Amino acid sequence: MFTQFFSKLSQNYIEILNDDEYYDVTIEVGEDPNVKIFRAHMIILCHRSPFLRRTLTSNKRNDNNALAHIELPNISSETFQIILRYLYGGIFSSDEQDTLDIFKF
Repeated sequence: MFTQFFSKLSQNYIEILNDDEYYDVTIEVGEDPNVKIFRAHMIILCHRSPFLRRTLTSNKRNDNNALAHIELPNISSETFQIILRYLYGGIFSSDEQDTLDIFKF
């Protein structure tokens, strides 16, 4: 008997994304006055995105265990939220305009 638990697994990863504990990366997106800071997990970002892996590799924690922080000013917070939900849970849902913005990035 084979049972798929992918929907529950996906939901669990979305819950991790939405949880305010145990994150080790902050990502600042947008430009003033539309800046938003997201909390995320380095291990997930590095394994799901080659771009974020390269970016985080050059921005690893320093010796005092401060959070890794990256800035992505050329992407809107709405678009980055969609990208994070996809990276964490394999969920892609957006309206037509958001989809166009993602494919430009």
